[in-house]
Amino acid sequence: MVSVSGNVRRTRQSLLVFGIVCSLVACATAPQAPSDIPVADSNTPDLVITDTTPAPPQIDPFTTPPVPVPRPTLFENLPGWDAAELDAPIAAFKRSCAAWETRSNDAPVSKRIAYAGTIGDWRPACGALDVASDSESARRVFEALFTPVEVLPGADAPRFTGYFEPEIEARRRPEFPFTQPIPARPRDLVQIDGRRIGKSSSRTVPAQRLPNGNLKAYPARADIALKPEDILGYGHPADVFFLQIQGSGRLIFEDGRVVRAAFAAHNGHPFRSTANHLIRTGQIKRSEASMQGIRAWMDRVSRADAEAAMNANPRFVFFKALAIGDPGLGPAGAQGLPLTPLGSMAVDTDIHPLGVPFFVETTAPGLGGDWSGLLIAQDTGGAIKGRVRGDIYYGTGSDAGRRAGTQNAPGRMWAFLPRALAARLEQQDSPIS
Repeated sequence: MVSVSGNVRRTRQSLLVFGIVCSLVACATAPQAPSDIPVADSNTPDLVITDTTPAPPQIDPFTTPPVPVPRPTLFENLPGWDAAELDAPIAAFKRSCAAWETRSNDAPVSKRIAYAGTIGDWRPACGALDVASDSESARRVFEALFTPVEVLPGADAPRFTGYFEPEIEARRRPEFPFTQPIPARPRDLVQIDGRRIGKSSSRTVPAQRLPNGNLKAYPARADIALKPEDILGYGHPADVFFLQIQGSGRLIFEDGRVVRAAFAAHNGHPFRSTANHLIRTGQIKRSEASMQGIRAWMDRVSRADAEAAMNANPRFVFFKALAIGDPGLGPAGAQGLPLTPLGSMAVDTDIHPLGVPFFVETTAPGLGGDWSGLLIAQDTGGAIKGRVRGDIYYGTGSDAGRRAGTQNAPGRMWAFLPRALAARLEQQDSPIS
């Protein structure tokens, strides 16, 4: 009896969704399309210490090796789809839809990656979700208008990690233990074509403009000297270091004021894991390779030893101070939209376009173990590389940090594509790449 009643209710909901969809298919407008939003970045794949700092926009032509063709499936075959919490990812997806509203129907979702089709392919689903009354009717919209397409791994092993927005205590002036400057973007940092400083690629890279107007590669962490005007405040050295790894965070000053330290730029050097450096040099055990463990190590060693460990990672991140806005949302991701806790995910944007919904199955100790859910690709990361590679945004604060720190597991993921688009991909035997 329960099963029959559930099926009847689902059929009614599906008919309602079908009516909504039919009334919205012809309602699209066609304003001018803007250029692609520049890329930002997220996490590193070696330990639970993750790099979420954005990378500069890439202007090289996009190339990728051949990959397996997509594998369409049915919603009923998705593990845990019927029980998946949809409120957060639907809110995130609506923000992506809103970002597409000013673009023309024939504009590509991504200029570099073809499989996501055009804005027009997505308008009916965006419109239907906009009028869905609750998460269950939204679930029926997805089932009516989308096809799940499994993303098959290539040479890279499938892997899902987590990241978060830290909250740190800060001071206006240095006082123990708040002695580490929180760096603002310096005036001598410029973004240029890499060939202007001897790089072989035309990718946009950070550079330092010298007083005489000459340009050179921006210095590594150990060689950066901040001027007073380039300091937003002061924090505990370990807090500031991890703030730079995460790429954004909230500063809580002694007067109670809270501001967001949002990513502004980095120095262009590669990210190197301090955790791995400390393990390799015998200064910590692998069981201590967490943010809490590394901070405890920094508290018991000299400032010089802590500085040397931090300098093993040559990447240095600069911030800008922003108002918090909605306290329930995170910083802006690569799509230029605020990240939604357990609704947004960072992906490899050399493979996947921003704004696309993905269903993920993985293991998440911070969420109770085996977990599956819908996440929207709204961020990216310099170390997020691979076809089945995601970095789940957990939210703000220490609890989110603890849960994100336990997220490091293989898994599977499916792109939700509009039905007509998925059918075209299947007919063309086109890969998701």
